[in-house]
Amino acid sequence: MNEIQHGYLLLADISGYTSFVAGTELEHSQDILSELLEVIIAKFKTQLIIHKIEGDAVFAYAPEQKIPHGEILLDLIESTYVAFRDKREAAHMRTTCTCNACRVIPTLDLKFIAHHGHYFEQNIMGAKELVGTDVNLIHRLLKNRVTESMGWKAYALFTVHALDHASMQPDGLFAMTESYEHIGDVQTRSLDLHKRYKEITEARHVIVPPEEAHQILEYNYTAPSHIIWEWFNDPVKRGKWMTSDIIPIIRVGRRNGAGARNHCVHGKNQIVVEDVLDIRPIEYYTVRHTPQGASTSLMMTFRFTPTDSGGTHFRLLVKGEVPLLPNWFKRIFCRIIVRVQLLKMWKMDRLDELIRDAAG
Repeated sequence: MNEIQHGYLLLADISGYTSFVAGTELEHSQDILSELLEVIIAKFKTQLIIHKIEGDAVFAYAPEQKIPHGEILLDLIESTYVAFRDKREAAHMRTTCTCNACRVIPTLDLKFIAHHGHYFEQNIMGAKELVGTDVNLIHRLLKNRVTESMGWKAYALFTVHALDHASMQPDGLFAMTESYEHIGDVQTRSLDLHKRYKEITEARHVIVPPEEAHQILEYNYTAPSHIIWEWFNDPVKRGKWMTSDIIPIIRVGRRNGAGARNHCVHGKNQIVVEDVLDIRPIEYYTVRHTPQGASTSLMMTFRFTPTDSGGTHFRLLVKGEVPLLPNWFKRIFCRIIVRVQLLKMWKMDRLDELIRDAAG
């Protein structure tokens, strides 16, 4: 008997596929679509299990323990859409071909359907098939009224059940009720991805490059990147290696994304304001740490690189921001702060040990 599992279900569907193939040269249209599907799959595989390629769609899932925080799912959707758009624009710009397929590349877009529910794997003549009412529901949700109602060509549609389970309520969602035979009413919330793409690309790649860093710290961990990422981003887990209470006060849109602000208590009740400048889940994030009331700050990029052994190479690049002073002074200032405060208080070298202890 197959065991019922619980987790997130995610569909990425390329919009405009049918008319694209019907009205273009088959050879070129298939090459272009293959490139775009490969981008989606590559992004999904970092967090999800790819179940099936369904023509112009990718169906994936993840047991809920693989996505402990719903923000990871939303960040994955947004980063996948950004990668899709970047690939689409690059394919259009690099081609000199005048065939219909190459000319109408910009008409292709992407929508996502996200749900949380029950499913189980059924073995049918050696082929694994994901089945269950919630699997049926997410496919039915591909037929919805978002484009009709809002005019959006690219969007992420979440069931309210998925958002509630993930304890996530992003700003700017469009509420709608869809109704299906044998299923009934389904409450949904949708996000305009064209708008998010513009916001993300306007603020992308805020990093401290190595050549500008005043201090670089590096550690190798045996734990995989997604686990290390969690320990750097979850407030409770951060408190275990920072030896101080991390208290999130304000989160814009209730998300830990670019534009979010955390207030942290360091040492003897010193308040440090942490502004999130850029974040690419499981890859890197950049923050600015400013002691409350101070004119100096530290800009820091945290990078997480998977190793061949399944572990993580961690790199912290720190840049001192001291107005109106020369670079040599900023370098000295940065080194003093890192040695006296960060290395004294932060137990980054013990992270593997802390993770093992937490696992029991």
